[in-house]
Amino acid sequence: MKNQSISQNIDWISIIIYIVLVIMGWLNIYSSSLSNVGEDSSILDFSQVYGKQFLFILFTIPIIFIVLFVDAKFYEKFSIVIFAISILSLLGLFAFGKVIAGQRCWYAIGSFTLQPSEFAKAATALALAKYLSDVQINLKEVNRQVQVLLIVMLPVMLILPQPDPGSALIYSIFFVVLFREGMPGWYLLTGFIAILLFVLTLVTNNPYIVIGITVVILAINYFKSRIVDRNIIASAILLVMISSFSFSVNYVFNNVFKQHHRDRFNILLGKEVDLKGVGYNTNQSEIAIGSGGLFGKGYLEGTQTKGGFVPEQHTDYIFTTVGEEWGFAGCIFVIGLFVGLILRIIYLAERQKTKFSRVYGYCVAAILFIHFFVNIAMVIGVFPTIGVPLPFFSYGGSGLWGFTVLLFIFLKMDANKVNEW
Repeated sequence: MKNQSISQNIDWISIIIYIVLVIMGWLNIYSSSLSNVGEDSSILDFSQVYGKQFLFILFTIPIIFIVLFVDAKFYEKFSIVIFAISILSLLGLFAFGKVIAGQRCWYAIGSFTLQPSEFAKAATALALAKYLSDVQINLKEVNRQVQVLLIVMLPVMLILPQPDPGSALIYSIFFVVLFREGMPGWYLLTGFIAILLFVLTLVTNNPYIVIGITVVILAINYFKSRIVDRNIIASAILLVMISSFSFSVNYVFNNVFKQHHRDRFNILLGKEVDLKGVGYNTNQSEIAIGSGGLFGKGYLEGTQTKGGFVPEQHTDYIFTTVGEEWGFAGCIFVIGLFVGLILRIIYLAERQKTKFSRVYGYCVAAILFIHFFVNIAMVIGVFPTIGVPLPFFSYGGSGLWGFTVLLFIFLKMDANKVNEW
């Protein structure tokens, strides 16, 4: 099939939403950082974060053209090579990475920094799509499950020691894609149960209570089950595993987690209230969003924003500016844009002619969703602060470029409707 014109076939709905999100992101970055400079400062002052972000946005234009210019089949043919380069870039951080705020996540390039983990998401999605597009792949087989888990976990094992738990968390969303492609559902169920047991143990501060609840549930299941012999063995194994996990929670929490991680979980669970310390950001974020009311205080009129009460508001907490200056209506509009983009990508993924482009499309939608969901949940105080940026909104060139590459690779695939090799 001959490739038709990109301008005719590309999904302009997705591009329009993307442009609106990027523009709104810059407007809010400008507003959130304006309190630190004089009123007569130039919009193109590249010494300020809004000037740098404007420059990052300009750089996305050639990036988009390059991504769209490359033949769509290139991304499938060289997906493993791209993934390998991405892994090497993560490895290189341990030797050449720049430490910022205790994290070795960036390469320093003059006065700018580049974060390879932001691009590793697209590379992992390509590798995963390539592996799953093999006609011989059956995710019901244990050896296939091990292989696909290695693809997902390899970048995670390199990102966690940086340490960057926020970026590592993003990779958990790939399990939803794997479930969609045939991996047994017990993986997701196990993850959900583990999270539930972890939280319950922290809340009760007593693993015996959690184990007691488990015993009751297993007992009810035992007496209802007709397969008595099999149920005894399965129940015994399950009880031992849950007990071991529950007893290990406190040790991991107290000896593996860093103090600021423990503080954030304790505040979230209501065990500690430190409004002047680690809980300051979240508390001020909630105040800022709540003060916006229905329609907000008006653009550039946010008193919490202008007063600089929310530290680093232009990065992970950028949504607070939306809430204060644009109000509830503005928040719903932004959330609607993200939901619309994600649903549009899922729709496009469903109409793909190849499994490779379909799986990659699902990965794009999943990555955007977990970033959007976790960031907003973090800002409104229902999720601990772990440093997950809001796509196309939060300040940073690496994040903006990474999400742009992630999205436009898929739009290129959709525009070309790539045939099987």
